Amino acid sequence: MNGTQTLSRALDILFALAEADGALSVSDIAQKVSIPESSTYRFLQTLEQNGIVERRGKGQIGLGMRILDLARSLSQQVHRELVPLALPVMEELTKETNETSLLFIRSGTNAISIQTIKSKALIQYSAENGRILPLYLGASSKVILAYESEKIIQNVLDKWAPELSEGKLLQELSGIREQGYALTQGEIDPDVFAVGAPVFDSRGTLVASLSIAGPKYRFDETLKRLSIEAVLHAAEQVSRKLGKE
Repeated sequence: MNGTQTLSRALDILFALAEADGALSVSDIAQKVSIPESSTYRFLQTLEQNGIVERRGKGQIGLGMRILDLARSLSQQVHRELVPLALPVMEELTKETNETSLLFIRSGTNAISIQTIKSKALIQYSAENGRILPLYLGASSKVILAYESEKIIQNVLDKWAPELSEGKLLQELSGIREQGYALTQGEIDPDVFAVGAPVFDSRGTLVASLSIAGPKYRFDETLKRLSIEAVLHAAEQVSRKLGKE
């Protein structure tokens, strides 16, 4: 087996562990990547020595802390690239709608604002960078949660179980995926509306939400239609800048 084949097999093992969302036995991994157990064991030994995988309990293998460091570094890199790419689009979005535009990313079971362009209207929605919201509340957060994994959704349900109706939230998330955007009124701030859409990278993975927010009294049918169209278009522009086809 040459170097390229060896790397390919090692990556297959990592992808198998990632998709399993937990630990696997050596035989399970060998079956998933279609190589002999003896070869799988040798690959795992090398990966374990480098901290990429680790043993968890009797005969169980999971992703190691080193792979989490790599993932965290990649995430930070994406976010550093995301803001300068999104900034001109957000400025245009605010100009077009005359409402505040916001860029949110996920952090655990919360969403955090990493960029805001304030409206120049006399009465406006104001939110500073770094504002943290639960993933189940508000258009900016919900549109992120709608495209996250079942595990993340379940984590949110478990964390805020007393405050949430599971059936209602799951139905709402399904509707968001179907229409491609989230729209809320008064969920976080009583007098504020928000419209949010997902931002994807070149692999089709959700990386952020792009939204606008403003006072509810301005949110008539004309602004509603304009807002949805403008936010969807802006989110698609940022996604294409990130390589989405």
